[in-house]
Amino acid sequence: MSKVALVTGGTRGIGEAISLALKAAGYTVAATYAGNTEKAEAFKAQTGIHVYKWDVSHEEDCAKGIAQVEADLGPVEILVNNAGITRDGMFHKMTFEQWRSVLSTNLDSMFTMTRPVIEGMRNRGFGRIINISSINGQKGQMGQANYSAAKAGVIGFTKALAQENAFKGITVNAICPGYINTDMVAAMPEKVLQQIVAGIPVGRLGHPEEVAQAVVYLAADSAAFMTGAVLTLNGGQYIANG
Repeated sequence: MSKVALVTGGTRGIGEAISLALKAAGYTVAATYAGNTEKAEAFKAQTGIHVYKWDVSHEEDCAKGIAQVEADLGPVEILVNNAGITRDGMFHKMTFEQWRSVLSTNLDSMFTMTRPVIEGMRNRGFGRIINISSINGQKGQMGQANYSAAKAGVIGFTKALAQENAFKGITVNAICPGYINTDMVAAMPEKVLQQIVAGIPVGRLGHPEEVAQAVVYLAADSAAFMTGAVLTLNGGQYIANG
């Protein structure tokens, strides 16, 4: 029986690529989404990947949703915390709602999604938790104080949880993508996009599939000695120390 992998925000963008890559690698994949049911159902019909709708910032919804996934498919052994949102604005004009919504979805979800699965992973002596952070959680980004704070928090969460659970056969790692060729990035004004690409040494945007393959590696049995790691995947745009 194949291992169950749960991917939040798994029907679009980087999450879609992750879901598809994990399925191709032999996992039984469940993908969550928060918005468009019609598109999610079309994704399910096209790929055969199970889809579930809930808001990852809501503790009770996550507990119920994960319980349903496990009833349908079996225990979650690979968790990919990918879901995230942006509400950009200069901090001196930012509202608390802009701040709170980003922190709730991008950082609180580390708790609401991971807490319901961690005890089962510990009891079974196996687990893979892969958290999608961001280049902007490493270096910061003007106009994204909320997003940068949340994604930096994801890195701290990853390192702490890795230390707590390593002896239980659970690895916890983070991936920090740079600018990836998704619909959200493609919607940027052409001039802004050109400036971004000009600052990437490899001379292009990343592909969602490149992030997805890093997830596949971290999910594998062969990655058992890698935990607490922060993988930078940004074309050389930002080279982190250590």
